[in-house]
Order: sequence, then structure tokens, then C-alpha cells
Amino acid sequence: MKTPRQTQREARRLFQFCQVDGRLDERRVRQVVGSVIAAGRTGGFATLSRFQRLVRLDRDRHHADVASPTPLPADVRAAIEAGLTARYGDGISVGFTDHPALIAGVRITVGSDVYDGSVRGRLAALEARL
Repeated sequence: MKTPRQTQREARRLFQFCQVDGRLDERRVRQVVGSVIAAGRTGGFATLSRFQRLVRLDRDRHHADVASPTPLPADVRAAIEAGLTARYGDGISVGFTDHPALIAGVRITVGSDVYDGSVRGRLAALEARL
């Protein structure tokens, strides 16, 4: 039986193996998962669980979700994408969604970073201060 520390260490090693030029290689991820399942060793599920968490965190760090109350014009989208690329690097993917509850403004989420320039966010911050 592996200790949690050994499981975490093995998951990190597998995650590092899956990185090519600082980016996660999907083919290698599938290969690693397949080989761990095929090996059928004790502790394989725990290792894959921790490995999945690392992959999910990496994916979240390289994806931005931009929410606005109405669809944004193409020039505004391009400016937001350029700003996010400058801040987070070339590998970031950007998704745009409509969220009418924001009232006005934009809310950008990249991993655990949240940039809230919406009226709803400002009202919530004001309410929290009072």
C-alpha cells in the first residue's frame, strides 16, 4: 500500500512526463492513464485521482472564461484576447459567454484568478462593505 505522499509524488512525475515544451500533451495523458489502468497495481486509482486533479488545474490555468451581459463586438473580443495572451502567454484559450445577470461590464475567470468589472460585482462589493 502506498502512502499519500508516495501517491502524490508518482502523480506529479506522471504529470511532468506528459508536459512537452511547458504544455500538456493530450496524447501522453491518454497513454499514461491507459498504462496505469493496464498495470492494475494497488494504489493506481489514487494515483490517477491525483493525476486528474493536476491535469484539471493545468487546464483551468490555460483557459479564460469571459462573461458579459450581451454579446461583445469583435474588436472588444480581440482586445480582451490580446490582453489575456499578454498576461498569461500564448497557450491560453478564451471562451465568451452571455450572462444577463451581470447587468453591465465583464467578468473574466482564468483558473483561480477572477477579474470582475461588472456592475453586479461592484454592487456585491459595496454591500459587503456596508
